Amino acid sequence: VQLQASGGGLAQAGDSLRLSCVVSGFTLDRPAMGWFRQAPGKEREAVSCLSTWNDITHYSDFAKNRFTISSDKAKNTVYLEMNNLRPEDTAVYYCATDLGLTSSYGLCHRRPPNWGQGTQVTVSS
Repeated sequence: VQLQASGGGLAQAGDSLRLSCVVSGFTLDRPAMGWFRQAPGKEREAVSCLSTWNDITHYSDFAKNRFTISSDKAKNTVYLEMNNLRPEDTAVYYCATDLGLTSSYGLCHRRPPNWGQGTQVTVSS
């Protein structure tokens, strides 16, 4: 099981970024996939999760109406489209999964066992 996150970078407030997570060792037809983030000095928190089983999504309050999680099964890739970025979105963003879990809500409310390496997002005001 491998997860490779990319797409982070420098942005200004109000900009958009799209993060990608390419997975290998499993297929995106059942497990829940999620994006989490960790800002300096803060605990890791869930951003958004997606069930690749039924396409049900879950968003943390700060991500609602700004971020969109999606997947492309043919490309084995999960995306996080982030719009209207704010300085407080600055963090390292990780993709993660639990192969035994299909619930997007469930994944966002526990610590998944499988993680990618993280990609830095820095938003300036």
